[in-house]
Amino acid sequence: MAVSCCSSAIDFDSIPLTALTGTVRKKLALYLNPKQVSAADWTALAEAMGFEYLEIKNYEQYQNPTKMILENWERTSTQATVGKLLEMLTAVERVDVISDLQGPIEEDCKKYLKKQLQEQPVQVPKVDSCVPKTLEMNGITINDDPSGHMPELFDAFICYCHRDIDFVHEMIRQLEQTECKLKLCVFDRDVLPGTCVWSITSELIEKRCKRMVVIISDDYLDSDACDFQTKFALSLCPGARSKRLIPVKYKPMKKQFPSILRFLTLCDYTNPCTTSWFWGRLAKALSLP
Repeated sequence: MAVSCCSSAIDFDSIPLTALTGTVRKKLALYLNPKQVSAADWTALAEAMGFEYLEIKNYEQYQNPTKMILENWERTSTQATVGKLLEMLTAVERVDVISDLQGPIEEDCKKYLKKQLQEQPVQVPKVDSCVPKTLEMNGITINDDPSGHMPELFDAFICYCHRDIDFVHEMIRQLEQTECKLKLCVFDRDVLPGTCVWSITSELIEKRCKRMVVIISDDYLDSDACDFQTKFALSLCPGARSKRLIPVKYKPMKKQFPSILRFLTLCDYTNPCTTSWFWGRLAKALSLP
C-alpha cells in the first residue's frame, strides 16, 4: 500500500518498522509524547497497536513512551510495518505528523530498500540453523553445551540482590530439591565467569528462562542489576500478558514497593495467613507452560 499522504509510490506495507531511523523516531516522540487535549497522543497509538490498558499504564513510567511502544510493537507483531504505522496515525487523526515527517520517512524507506538490494546475494548459501549466530552466547552456564547445539534451559531466572542470598538458598531447597523439581537460574551459581554481565543476563531472561522471579526487598531497590533485569523482563511482556514476571516479597519492607510491579499479583511470604500456601502457589506458577 502506498500511503496517499506521502508523494512517492513506495509500498510502505512491505517495509518493516526497523527501517525507520532514530531521527524519525525521536521526531515522532516529540509529536506524540506530550499529553494533548486537542490531538491524539502516544496512548491512542498504543491502543491502535493492540496494547491493553495495564500495558499502556505501565508505559507511562518511561520518559519516552513512544519509543517503547514502537520497539515492543515491532518485536512482538508481524504487522509492524511502516505502512501499518502510517495507517494507524491516520486512524487516530494525526495526519499532521505524517505530513510533517513524510520527507524523512520516505528517505529512510528508500535507504532501506537500497540496502536490501545491495545485500541481496547472487546465490543463497546453505545455512545450518543449529549453529547460533553469536558464539559468545555458547557455554555461558555450568551445564551449557559449548557448541551451542543444546543450550541449558531453565524454568525461572531468579532476580535478587546479594543481601537476599539466604532466601535464594531456601528457594533452591523448596523448588529444586523437592518433588517440584524445578530448574532455577541463579546467576552466582549457574553462570560462568568471564563474559559481559548485561549480554548474558538478557540472553538468559529472554531466551533461556520461561519465567523470572523477582525477590523484592529494601536492598533490591538499591540494586542497579536488579533494576535492569526487572525492566528488561517487563519490556518483553508489557502488561504481564505471558505471566513472565513473578514478584516475591519475603520480609517486611521500610521502603515503598516498586511502582512498576504494583500491577502484578504478589507472592507474599510475609503474610502469616498465607505462608503455608506460598511455595505451592509459586511452584505452580513456575510450572506453567
